[in-house]
Amino acid sequence: MIKIGSRAIDTNIFLAPLAGCADLSYRLVCREHGAGLAFYEMADVNSIVRAQGKNKDLFMPHPDDRPVAAQLLGSEPELTLEAARCLLALVKPVFIDINAACPVKKVMKKRSGAYFMLEPDRLYRIVEKLAANLDLPVTVKMRVGFNHIDQNHLVSLAKNLEKAGAAALFVHGRTRRQLYHGKVDYPSIRAVKRAVSIPVFGSGDVLSPQLAKKMFEETGCDGILVARGSQGSPWIFDQIRDYLKTGVLPEQVTLERKKRVLLRHLEYMQELRQSRPSNKMGLMRKMALYYLYDFPNAAKIRGSITPLKSYKALVEKIEGIPLG
Repeated sequence: MIKIGSRAIDTNIFLAPLAGCADLSYRLVCREHGAGLAFYEMADVNSIVRAQGKNKDLFMPHPDDRPVAAQLLGSEPELTLEAARCLLALVKPVFIDINAACPVKKVMKKRSGAYFMLEPDRLYRIVEKLAANLDLPVTVKMRVGFNHIDQNHLVSLAKNLEKAGAAALFVHGRTRRQLYHGKVDYPSIRAVKRAVSIPVFGSGDVLSPQLAKKMFEETGCDGILVARGSQGSPWIFDQIRDYLKTGVLPEQVTLERKKRVLLRHLEYMQELRQSRPSNKMGLMRKMALYYLYDFPNAAKIRGSITPLKSYKALVEKIEGIPLG
């Protein structure tokens, strides 16, 4: 149990807001394997405002997809608030997160995401605006630096976000320059945790139960975000919970189980995803490639999946993978 603002949440292990990946089907499969809270995919505030309630795939409600949080990517306080209000007219997240961590170039050009590490004053104003005008907690996902790590600057930034009204901080342990490569800086996450009184979540390389434990132990964080570690491995949530409780490492997941869960994931996508058939099929192939690794002839099977053009052909190919 963890409290973010006024909201009590049953778990401190969250599925991260994976853009272009964590749609409703992805979230449902992860929930079936222990993800107690999931984020919608990261959403650009301009897209939300322009869509005027037509974000069918992005914010599709489902009775089994609760509790859920939302993350917004924007650079201006008024527009971010407008987008938050548009979002709240569609769905009821338990909190709204502001993305100050995304490192990609197109986001940098908009002076949002990890760019806020260079211009934190605008980030403070966004948090203040949302916290003062919304009846739900506002949180921030951030990095430990832009080009390098300055712990004094980082701690000051974290304290100012708390002062601005942030109810929790999600801290990715890499700089913007590192993107998603190189070592996670656990001491910097620990410094943030020690500097503020609100919950701090560690993020970065939570790819296994052992690395989840390492994040908790080396940072003292209140919770963790699981991102890439869930891709093709939705059972990681159950594995982390069990390992933290018992200290017993999970058994290797069998190919039979991988096939079974993948087919369920694809079935969800076929039923629920409302995008164009070509886009849906592309994402289905992508999901299949995440699952199909670490077994004999995996590379050959992955190569045979790339050209497939239909859901039926993909299902037949997966069902036909020999277990021996």
